[in-house]
Amino acid sequence: MTEQLQLQPRLRLLADLVPQGARLADIGTDHGYLPVYLLQRGRIASAIAADIGRAPLDHARRTAEQYGVECGLRFLCCDGLCGISPEDADTVVIAGMGGETIIRILSQAPWTRSGETLLLLQPMTKQEPLRRWLNENGYAQCAERLVQDKDYLYPIFTVYGGPQPSLSVAEIYGGIDIEVDPLAGEYLTQRIRRLEQAEQGLAKSSGDENRRRARELGRIKQVLMERRAQL
Repeated sequence: MTEQLQLQPRLRLLADLVPQGARLADIGTDHGYLPVYLLQRGRIASAIAADIGRAPLDHARRTAEQYGVECGLRFLCCDGLCGISPEDADTVVIAGMGGETIIRILSQAPWTRSGETLLLLQPMTKQEPLRRWLNENGYAQCAERLVQDKDYLYPIFTVYGGPQPSLSVAEIYGGIDIEVDPLAGEYLTQRIRRLEQAEQGLAKSSGDENRRRARELGRIKQVLMERRAQL
């Protein structure tokens, strides 16, 4: 009997958010753990494991062979979503990348704005610019989920194409609809600390623009502190 692949918490939460019967595209698949896990359990109809590097795809092939699902997985060497169409996937996972990289990938695939594709995005950095860009470029960010994995706290964005009201400062810097998440307080605390560090660094710098930016970050920090107090 083939052993069952187990996932670390970050990938496990992503797996839990993939709908039953989805046609999945895992962008930047690395070792292919996510699609292999879902195929093993019969959770998805099909999967594309995509990566810009051939070495990660070789790792993914070995993972698929080890866990007995190599026939259900298509391997694609491509940059982001290049070479993938809406007919190939109704659920797209882009995880473990910086927010700016995710922006670049989505900007090159305008079909993801149609409203028919579920995007599960897990930015490692630049979360604020990604939220702002999604909001201003035809995506409706429904909610965020938080997960603790080793020493890091990760947000996962659930996103569809479609109009959305402008985000507030609290949402851009502190996340969307996270109040029910048990990790919300810790996440807001981390965001507040980052703002405070940046504020203090700018306050020590010379120049009117740096001091203005420091005051702006101070106001944003206060907004997040008020939001945290309401949890």
